[in-house]
Amino acid sequence: MRKKYFNILAKVLIISAVLTGTVANADKVKIATEQAIAGISVSLDGFADKKTSEDEKTNLATEVAVKADDEAKSDAASDSAVKDDSEDKDAKDEDLSLEVDKEEKNQFKLNLVFDRLGMAKVDTYLNVRKKPSENAKIVGKMTKHSGCNIYNIKKGWAKIVSGDVRGYVNAEYLYKDEAALERAREVATLRARIKTQTLNVRFLPSTDSRIYDLISGGTGYDLAKLNLNEEWMNKFIEKHAKKKDLKLVNKKEMMEDLDNWACISIDDDLCFINKDYFKVSYRVDRAVKITHHKSKSGGKGSSSSGGNTSIVDYAMQFLGNPYVWGGVSLTNGCDCSGFTMSLYAHYGVALPHFAASQASCTTSVSSSEARPGDLFFYGDGISHVGMYIGNGQIIHASNSRTGIIISSAYYRTPVKIGRVG
Repeated sequence: MRKKYFNILAKVLIISAVLTGTVANADKVKIATEQAIAGISVSLDGFADKKTSEDEKTNLATEVAVKADDEAKSDAASDSAVKDDSEDKDAKDEDLSLEVDKEEKNQFKLNLVFDRLGMAKVDTYLNVRKKPSENAKIVGKMTKHSGCNIYNIKKGWAKIVSGDVRGYVNAEYLYKDEAALERAREVATLRARIKTQTLNVRFLPSTDSRIYDLISGGTGYDLAKLNLNEEWMNKFIEKHAKKKDLKLVNKKEMMEDLDNWACISIDDDLCFINKDYFKVSYRVDRAVKITHHKSKSGGKGSSSSGGNTSIVDYAMQFLGNPYVWGGVSLTNGCDCSGFTMSLYAHYGVALPHFAASQASCTTSVSSSEARPGDLFFYGDGISHVGMYIGNGQIIHASNSRTGIIISSAYYRTPVKIGRVG
């Protein structure tokens, strides 16, 4: 409370100074807040990940009450995708990067609101079609364990809504009712949903720390650690912190202020956000909307050399497949640069197996010029890459929990948009 009071007081004093002319250049004033004052490339060309009120009200919304403050908060890879009747067997990384505190998980009460719950029972993805027919247009895709609200089931087809995707899926590949609820409880993840348009995230839990990235509002990010403590932070510092980052902060003051910070996971990296600017919720994944684009001629990789299948259509075949660090297999597992490298290799284009190296051999384009097949690069020193599929979205191998997924191209700030060839 004291921190919030002083933050508000600081803002009042700064605004007063600007109005009276005391401050000559307001842009140079350091305000004690993590919320970005001005928008940058995250919101360029309207591609920022903006959630509609309809999405907020969807019957599938998963919310959670925090006891501490009492705040209620293909073709299925074909349409005949392999059923998943087993527990999620993703390997657990013993490092801090994928650790979610079990005690914190128990502090949250899962509260799914729905008429009839369905969960995707597939290994990769389940197609959502415009009409109840295998020949109907694909309007979205539900990856493994994505949730939906089932309106009805007729002749083997379930009419569903999942996020902003409405359509029909093969009912055989859905967990339903109690089975769906049980699966949701098992796979739902604790996430931080950003309340502001953009938000600075830090290498360490301090406003004196370097900014790791600028992330977009409305997006949910996996929580690695909600309630920080000194023991956990010391382990984090030992394994992840760089000397240059430690020199920027007062370690004692940082440790005393841990209650105001949380640690999130972005792709395979850890960073810290201020608790004032996000809401905690327990959520399952939802369907992603698919927009069909005609490939533009001329660019390497925009379309196959001998047919009509674009590199985007080719990439979609591998949605939901596993992430494996250092991997290059589109079916058995790949990392982010292994994914884009292997996609382009299919079309005879050679790319190196490192995100930063791929960035160096592509031609920069602006966000307004981005087209399907371009590569979006992210992170400090460029540590992540995804391929643009149009409509403000990328497909990328994100991390070992999610595998290959579709995300907003601006879920974090791209440091470069590169065109191959």
